[in-house]
Amino acid sequence: MTFGYRLLVTANSRVPITVNRQQITDNMFRNYLKIAWRNLLKRKGNTLINILGLSSGMAICLLLLLYVKDERSFDDFQERKDKVFRLALERRYPGRSTSYSMIPQSIGEAVQIEFPEVKECVRIFSNLGFGSTYVKVGDKVFEEKNAQFADSGFFRVFSGMQVAGDLMTALDKPNSMVLNERTAVKYFGSTGAALGKNLNIEKNLYVVTGVCKDWPPRSHFDFDLLISSSSIIQPSPRNYINFSAHTYLLLADGADPSKLEAKLPLVVEKYVSGQIEQNFGQTFEQFKKSGNGYRYFLQPLGSIHLGSDLEAELKPNGSERAVSMFMIIATFILAIACVNFINLSTARSIERAREVGIRKTFGSLRGPLMMQFLMESVLTCMIALFVALVMVQLLLPSLNALTDKHLGMMSLVDPLVMVPVLLAAVIVGILAGWYPASVLSAFKPIKVLKGKLETSGFGLSLRNALVVFQFAISVILIVSTLVVHQQMEFMTGDQLGFKKDLVMDIERTDQLGDDPEAFKAELRKLSGVHVVSGTTALPGSNNFFGMSFQKEGSTEAHTGRGLMADEGYDQVLSLQMAKGRFFSKAFSTDTTSIVLNERAVAELGLTGDPIGAHVTSPDDFLNPPGGKARTIYSVIGVVKDFHFQSLHEQVAPLFLVHVRKVTKTDPLIAVKLAGADHPVTIAAMERIWKTFVPDRPFRYAFLDQTLAEQYRKESTTQKLFMIFSVMAILIACLGLLGLIAYSIQMRVREIGIRKVLGASVPSILWLLGKNLLRTVLVAGLIAIPVAWWAMHRWLQGFVYRIDIGPSYFIVALCATIFIACATISFQAIRAAIANPTKSLRSE
Repeated sequence: MTFGYRLLVTANSRVPITVNRQQITDNMFRNYLKIAWRNLLKRKGNTLINILGLSSGMAICLLLLLYVKDERSFDDFQERKDKVFRLALERRYPGRSTSYSMIPQSIGEAVQIEFPEVKECVRIFSNLGFGSTYVKVGDKVFEEKNAQFADSGFFRVFSGMQVAGDLMTALDKPNSMVLNERTAVKYFGSTGAALGKNLNIEKNLYVVTGVCKDWPPRSHFDFDLLISSSSIIQPSPRNYINFSAHTYLLLADGADPSKLEAKLPLVVEKYVSGQIEQNFGQTFEQFKKSGNGYRYFLQPLGSIHLGSDLEAELKPNGSERAVSMFMIIATFILAIACVNFINLSTARSIERAREVGIRKTFGSLRGPLMMQFLMESVLTCMIALFVALVMVQLLLPSLNALTDKHLGMMSLVDPLVMVPVLLAAVIVGILAGWYPASVLSAFKPIKVLKGKLETSGFGLSLRNALVVFQFAISVILIVSTLVVHQQMEFMTGDQLGFKKDLVMDIERTDQLGDDPEAFKAELRKLSGVHVVSGTTALPGSNNFFGMSFQKEGSTEAHTGRGLMADEGYDQVLSLQMAKGRFFSKAFSTDTTSIVLNERAVAELGLTGDPIGAHVTSPDDFLNPPGGKARTIYSVIGVVKDFHFQSLHEQVAPLFLVHVRKVTKTDPLIAVKLAGADHPVTIAAMERIWKTFVPDRPFRYAFLDQTLAEQYRKESTTQKLFMIFSVMAILIACLGLLGLIAYSIQMRVREIGIRKVLGASVPSILWLLGKNLLRTVLVAGLIAIPVAWWAMHRWLQGFVYRIDIGPSYFIVALCATIFIACATISFQAIRAAIANPTKSLRSE
């Protein structure tokens, strides 16, 4: 039995009434939350679409947040990051210029001598592009692809965590070296056991003087072994012209890098000019007047990864432009998800109109009603955020595999990240729910309960505008994906001027000694081998070194890229000869012959027929030792220009000299395969290698894979574009599906009446779809100029690029229309063929 008590309080009573406002607020909040949860469960389909769309958009944003956070945190671990700058060079040639991250080895020392604000200078000499370094520890031989040489001040400039030894002095003496922790354990079983041990590298003995922690992956360079540069670099003669070192400067406290950069031309005038006059046989003023020049500039350490794309980078860098584009895309995708929420909420407002009318009749005010609907919106966003975190956890391995990163959820657990993410979810909930809450809470109860509620023209216009926005973004992303894909096809396709298929290079063939011809002869005997050639470089590598030539009788030298090769190199790459011939064993004089590309012929000014013209070189390694007269080279052929460098760069003059003019060894051997049974051929090549070099592994790479690696950054961009485009379209279609389902539901009686009056199924489909088609066309007209502008800007990063024709926009628009029509077709067809008696039964 229940007893109830009523307390009557009259106007004259003195009974005190205590109001606990906090308790009332808490009860109201719990009530809002409870009602919001019940309403979400009541409309399961609508809730599922909202949560799925929002969570997908949030998941993409979170994934990109992790990606961007990683990209922008490179070199942040460096304690002196704000004071360390890389010294880079823009080398100006007649009619072109190229910027290099690698500069002459003596320039940094000259800068330190001349300018007291430079506290320390350190150089890194990389074996980038020259294959592996072989390290012998006892009886074991290890292959290392990441060995670097560095000056003694390396750890005074860069921050390395010491494990054993004194890192500050570990590289002071020749033949000393520092191992990272992983390498020390691999060689000796523990880090402590490594200190003081001897290693044999290329028949030279080195001692381990220090062990450091593994270098963080978020660095623009890396190493496993760090060897003292004094082991290989002699203090004299000084070199101010030939590129060999990555040079870093540590500036003193308060030093202004812009003022230091402005003074760098003084170093060129004082140190570089004399060597230019000596080597090129002309004054420095004449050198500059002909279009040549050296401009040194400083790169802040923190800007290298995203802001530098120079020749001979130590590691492939990222792209600030790509990062910014991904952030814009992520924002667009999240906006599409919010648009879905707004559209569905406003469209379904009529369903909740009666609820609003009843609650207003019982005294509910607009403020609490808005709070109720905002609570539902925020609750939906919080649930979507939880689902998004689960999706991120599931998708991270795929993103890591695609981008070659090691991203983890721990970055999101960080309060500095998670708090803004939660706050953003709440803000998204408020922004996405504000307009629906305003519309719903503004309903007049009398009109609602009389069934006279009319759809707002503004609300309808807003929904149409938001759908236009969704599909405009979809069109932009489709166009972008098509353009990026075609540019990638262009860069790795058959427009390069050579054939990359079935071409492989065998690494470290210098191990064959001074007689590589016997090995090559054995390879030629294999039925699966078409052509064999010894060379210094294949397209896509960094081993096209600087080389200068001048026309006989002229004092003007022209600098381009140099390549050494023997007979067969042109056949390996299927190069096309514009004039003359390539090197041949039928001519014994080919060691003093030269083959030029078309650009070199033009720059040298070899008018008329260049075959038989004579050129000379100021480079010491191409001339007899002892100060004798320069070698005179005879031009025997002109090869058509081909893209031996990245398409980001103009085709440079290329000078091809016979490899036997300079060395008896072949740094690498290029092989063109034949037939179809390539694994058998490669296995036979490995057996032959073992007979010549039994203590070194057989290592090779295919040219098409090397070229793909050269454009890995663009390839990753292409794949991410495609994924994001698909996700954006799916999210847009998800909202469209919910919207069209609701629209058909609201017009089901109209459709029934039209069918009773004789309307055909196609006419009903046109009735339901014509507005969508008009919306997509409007979206396309808005998106096309934006997409053209964005892709035009992106393509400016390539010297050689595709043209953006109308076909890209036509395909994108047609694809969007098809996807939109396919999305609504099922619901529309079902409504069009439904029996009208069912929908009119209640009338």
